[in-house]
Amino acid sequence: MEQEKIKLQRVSRVYEIGKGSTIIAVEDVSFAVSAEEFVCIVGPSGCGKSTLLYLIACLEKPSAGEILIDGKPVTEPNPKVGMVFQPDSVFPWLTVRENIEFGPALRGILPSQRQRIAEYYVHLVGLEGFENTLPRQLSGGMKKRVDIARAFANNPEILLMDEPFGALDAMTKEKLQMELLQIWENERKTILFVTHDLEEALMLGTRVIVMSRQPNTIQTILDIPFPHPRSMILKTSSQFQEYRKKLWELLHLNV
Repeated sequence: MEQEKIKLQRVSRVYEIGKGSTIIAVEDVSFAVSAEEFVCIVGPSGCGKSTLLYLIACLEKPSAGEILIDGKPVTEPNPKVGMVFQPDSVFPWLTVRENIEFGPALRGILPSQRQRIAEYYVHLVGLEGFENTLPRQLSGGMKKRVDIARAFANNPEILLMDEPFGALDAMTKEKLQMELLQIWENERKTILFVTHDLEEALMLGTRVIVMSRQPNTIQTILDIPFPHPRSMILKTSSQFQEYRKKLWELLHLNV
């Protein structure tokens, strides 16, 4: 493996629910993600996929084990790490441009440079002409584009994405998948992407982590052989469908 950007070593997260009862959200999870990888996580509902992202972002603490970023233990939220959630998180009182410039402004970047950053990402996510538009005037897919642009404008080294396209219709989802791939191919950030959609995982990921339910841990990790750049025509190939069948079978081992 190349340089390890993220490493989890025997990580577990247990929640106390009162009267001595506990819920195990994730159990004994170990894996590593190389710099510039795009890794997807799939698994049944309640298997701990989102919990792993919260632990890596240090929004929660592991009950056992250790999480490393660039070889250093994660003990507090890291400015190298950005996160995109399923619900859009745009600021409704700011325009598209102002939303994208928000992070760079907090980092003290000069207005002229912030403007260049915003223009670059507005173009990449296809929002030209909407720079001065407020979120209430945007569709769900357009607001998600703002979310993605804002996350990348903060220049994170790692991007954690928790089912960001889960609430979108199929056509919008496919467009955003292609735009995200284009941005990743240009920027080469390290991305960890949670999804329920097997085709989405295969379309986006360089590897797919398959989680199981009870125990909530890693069942297997699949290397995805499809070369980049990728296009939607890939879904029609026999190899793609073979991998989709393999993922489906793995997920149904524990059902």
